[in-house]
Amino acid sequence: MPFYQKLGGIPQKRHTQFRREDGALYSEQVFGTAGFTGVTSILYHYNSPTMVKEILGSVDVRPKIAVECNLKSRKLEGFNVKPGKDYLDSRVPILFNVDLDIELASPPKIEEEVFYKNSDQNETVFVHHGHGVLETTFGNMDFSDGDYLVIPKGIIYRFKFESDENRLLIVSSAEPVFSPKRYRNNFGQLLEHSPFCERDFRTPSKLVVKNDLGDYLVKIRKNGLIHDYVYASHPFDVVGWDGYLFPYAFNIKDFEPITGRIHQPPPVHQTFESACFVICSFVPRLYDYHPKSIPAPYFHSNIDSDELLYYVNGDFMSRVGVQPGQLTLHPAGIPHGPHPGTREASIGEKDSPETAVMVDTFKPLHLTQQALDLEDPDYYKSWIK
Repeated sequence: MPFYQKLGGIPQKRHTQFRREDGALYSEQVFGTAGFTGVTSILYHYNSPTMVKEILGSVDVRPKIAVECNLKSRKLEGFNVKPGKDYLDSRVPILFNVDLDIELASPPKIEEEVFYKNSDQNETVFVHHGHGVLETTFGNMDFSDGDYLVIPKGIIYRFKFESDENRLLIVSSAEPVFSPKRYRNNFGQLLEHSPFCERDFRTPSKLVVKNDLGDYLVKIRKNGLIHDYVYASHPFDVVGWDGYLFPYAFNIKDFEPITGRIHQPPPVHQTFESACFVICSFVPRLYDYHPKSIPAPYFHSNIDSDELLYYVNGDFMSRVGVQPGQLTLHPAGIPHGPHPGTREASIGEKDSPETAVMVDTFKPLHLTQQALDLEDPDYYKSWIK
């Protein structure tokens, strides 16, 4: 989120002397984007953040195409993804294009000593089930069910899960995500008609400074490969920072739904936007209140975007046989909409208890073999009466 934040100790002026108790200088790091013309933060490390002791091997983690030109509506059983041995191992790529990767993950509850940095992509992690602490170079953030965790590219982090069952939906993209522009004024402040405001966003609240020296393994993703780097100083040795670039959290329960007398189009559910896709939040809300309204959505064709819907909880009134943890994919140009009988059944209903996350991409999504292994093969026939 592009608003100013600071945490910990910083000098009064940028690029000036800032000394430790022993008289040595803290190490100032400018952490910025777009060649120093984009959003930037400045961090102050106890030690130098550049002390590489060893570079080990690399592993190719680029997703592989199983279906390239998809014109089939599909349903995936997301909860059939098996837990991995750790956070990175648990990430299963299911859909991707040149702009983004979409993964599911069921990480275990373990105390990880390995750190991760995605230098390729900004990550938006939706926590379906799980709670714990996200540790980063910018400080710690608590997280729980329903949180979107936005981690800009280049930030070193690790998860500490305190729950036994954890389920994540991860959208990783070269372009960052922002709040929709139509909800912001010329200064970036969220406007009165926005479905959320700055008070709903959480930023790192606690710096736990680790100034130890030793061997610290950081797994760095670059150009689709994960490279193992061993650093001589602990990554979380930051004593203070300020700026506009940092990780943050937003809970889907804090999204205030926009409703009307007749059915509202999907953009009213938009939570994040980027140059290549949007993320929407469907939350419990009042139904349309025109005396002749049909609360179930109309049939529609996404001519310019693929639509992925991830079902979180509640009763999905426009779908039959859809359960939490499942995903539906409706490709661009193929009409889709409510299942037979659901339009008539929705008439007279007053509210919806559903919660879901939608990702609309502006380029077609490719499916991986891991996605096909999760698929209900007959979903595309589910509109036949």
